[in-house]
Amino acid sequence: MKAAVYNPYLDTLGGGERYTMAFSKVLSDEGYKVDVEWKDREIKKKLEERFGFDLKEINFINDIKRGDGYEVCFWVTDGSIPLLRARKNFLHFQLPFKDVNGKSLLNKMKFFRISKIICNSHFTKRFVDGEYGVESIVLYPPVDLNAFKPKRKENLIIYVGRFSQLAQAKRQDVLIDAFKKMCQKRVGGWKLILAGGVDVGVGEFLLNIKKESLGFPIEIVESPNFRRLKGFYGEAKIFWSASGFGIDEKEEPEKVEHFGISVVEAMSAKAAPLVFSAGGHREIIKDEENGFLWESKSELINKTMNLINSPKRLHDISKRAQVDSVHFGYEKFREKVLELI
Repeated sequence: MKAAVYNPYLDTLGGGERYTMAFSKVLSDEGYKVDVEWKDREIKKKLEERFGFDLKEINFINDIKRGDGYEVCFWVTDGSIPLLRARKNFLHFQLPFKDVNGKSLLNKMKFFRISKIICNSHFTKRFVDGEYGVESIVLYPPVDLNAFKPKRKENLIIYVGRFSQLAQAKRQDVLIDAFKKMCQKRVGGWKLILAGGVDVGVGEFLLNIKKESLGFPIEIVESPNFRRLKGFYGEAKIFWSASGFGIDEKEEPEKVEHFGISVVEAMSAKAAPLVFSAGGHREIIKDEENGFLWESKSELINKTMNLINSPKRLHDISKRAQVDSVHFGYEKFREKVLELI
């Protein structure tokens, strides 16, 4: 049995790329010979280091020929609809595309070759179904719950996400400003760590946020490996995210968090999440039960300070977050992939 995998964004090493490798690993573990289309063979090592996957059984080749000759093809779309040629073809949308002429006659013809259209969240599904006139299914990104465990907790707030100013800005600058205001309110003994991969062309943004962080207990960690990321999650008491801040999600859905896999990773490690109320975040967080949703910087600051000043509340939220992270575990993902194939 042979399976073909394609993701045009593989070298960005983000959440969608973790999703792609998880799907590939399920296929490989089921006895499929998995070929991933990518010309630079160094990508395998980079993916293993970033995500902690063992990819030795997965091949990286120049061309999967749109699935021709394969039993299964998993294809991550850039918004266009490919003419896939495997026996079973799965088209994955990790972005909520809008206004791309999705209901064209040519696209409708190509969809006849697609077995299932898969989205990473109901937020993405809503836009994809409307734009392309299809009925997709939702398969949430998986988290290896055994990899992210609580350690000896420190007075640490973390955010994990790419340093980017492209389609989806993660707004680390908002988090820095909020943390500085907290420090000015005499909230002492806490540290903020911002960790993530670095997009091309983001140099000026990085320089600016480093400059804004000077004189405060803020650490910026570029492209950490998987082991170091696990350490951050394990030690942090609180997880922040401002992804989507300042964006009208109805007009620019691609610029908000489509799911938020780092939120679930933090929850699994028993860190209390406080995340901007937009996009896929609302599918993960039950406000004031397993975390908090916020809409303004002042709300983020106030909710965080209330948690810091109430250790029992922080403990209870963190514990519930860890329990609820099980809904997004790798085993559940694996079961659903096997049902599909």
